[in-house]
This record gives sequence, structure tokens and C-alpha cells, in this order.
Amino acid sequence: MKTNKCNLSIDCGIALVAIMLALPSRLPGQTAAAKSPGGNGTSAAHWSVQVDQVDSGNLGLAYSFQIAIYENLVEELNKTKQFQQVFRDGDVRASEFPHLLVLKTNVENYTPGSETRRAVTTVSGATRLTVQSRLLTREGKVVLERTVNCDVRFFGSNLRATHNLAHNIAKTIKQSWSDSGQPTAILTGQL
Repeated sequence: MKTNKCNLSIDCGIALVAIMLALPSRLPGQTAAAKSPGGNGTSAAHWSVQVDQVDSGNLGLAYSFQIAIYENLVEELNKTKQFQQVFRDGDVRASEFPHLLVLKTNVENYTPGSETRRAVTTVSGATRLTVQSRLLTREGKVVLERTVNCDVRFFGSNLRATHNLAHNIAKTIKQSWSDSGQPTAILTGQL
């Protein structure tokens, strides 16, 4: 059976038009520019954040705890979708972003717990962490400063406290943003 070349190219053309119409108007890699309700074109995703290494001072916090807090902070801040980019400490690409905030975390109090004691009795063995989180502009002006606590009281590993802490910090940062997509301190002129 012979196929007509003309019919084949018409069929391919119709199929191509049908596929183009079925696809979304934007390609997958493209994103729409986010606009705030105020119309100034700035949204929460307009800002980026760089997470600095955790400063434990002289509390004797294990290095694994410092790294766990840091890694959990990066992960939790990414989950909030609050920022255009979340950079790690020392990432040279961060200097390319004009709206960059820096998150500094200082451990103020650490009480090591005991997983075994928590498993046996629910009233002792809690792991507790208290940190001061500061969100700063590139110029060093404080946008947000909060003391954040967390603990593991019942079941779970001691490192679970680092996840809870990072979650609480990310939640605090997310709540500090106004509906117009700006950090509240920037909008109120507290800088």
C-alpha cells in the first residue's frame, strides 16, 4: 500500500498544531514575574537568603549538631518557598542578587538530652536548644531578630531537636513577611 506524501505531511501538521494547543502557553522552565498586591513588582520570592554557619559560641555543642542545624535550616527555608534562592555560606553566586538577606544563627543555650531516659520516662531526658536568629540586609541592618526555642521531650533522637529548631526558625521568618511580599521591618521603616 502506498502512502500519499501530501496526506502524511498534512496529518503531521495537524498533529503538531494539536500538541501546541494542548501545551501550556509557558514553557516549563519559564516562570511568571510575581507581582505584589501593591503593584510594585516585588514579591517575597523577589528576595534571596544566605544561610551563614551556625555559631555555637563556647557552649560545647557537638559539631554534628551545628551541621545538622545548618543543613535543616537550608532545607526548611527552601520548603517555605519564601525566597527566590537559598544560598549556603560562602556561595559566590549570592553577590549577584541585589535583594539578599543573611541569616545568622547563634546558639544561646543547649541542654543535651538522653534518648534512653526519654524512652523510659517521659518527664526527663529532654534535649533543649535556644538560638538567636537574625535576618540581616547585605549592609548589616537587622530585618528580623528572634529567640527561638525547641526541644525533644518524648520519643526521637537528639538530632530531632535540630530539625524542630530549623522548622521553627523558618516558620518565624515566613510569618514576618507581609502580604505585599516584603519583610515587615522593611515596610515599616524600622531599618
